Amino acid sequence: MTFKAKALVATLILVAGVAVAADATDPTVKAWQELMDGNGAATKTLGGMAGGKMAFDAAEAEQAKAALIDHAGAIAAKFMTQASDPASKASPDIWTNWDDFVAKANALSTAATALDVTSMETLQAGMGAVGGACKDCHTKYKLP
Repeated sequence: MTFKAKALVATLILVAGVAVAADATDPTVKAWQELMDGNGAATKTLGGMAGGKMAFDAAEAEQAKAALIDHAGAIAAKFMTQASDPASKASPDIWTNWDDFVAKANALSTAATALDVTSMETLQAGMGAVGGACKDCHTKYKLP
């Protein structure tokens, strides 16, 4: 694995492993957090395998891929309703740039769908696109 790929996988693992700081009380925001936690768990599993932090298991990778596809496909629907909660990390820019936000969610869905989890090498090759899609959206639409 190249240094660039290792760095991206390490970043993805760190991003995926960050727990939500506080639980929301607003049910809409709570649903966002649960969705993003699901994405994080799936990418943590895939990134852990791709980065050599855990043993490669094709069946487990396929389950994580399926969860990531499912969660990525639900982003637009879950975030359609704007809500407010002190625990939310969602930027208000999501709703003023809705089409861009949805495009970024679709990019994650596309990257997750294209992910080949049949071997460690193919998983490693596809994780750059998954990590890039996560980072692209979080950089613009996730508050610090």
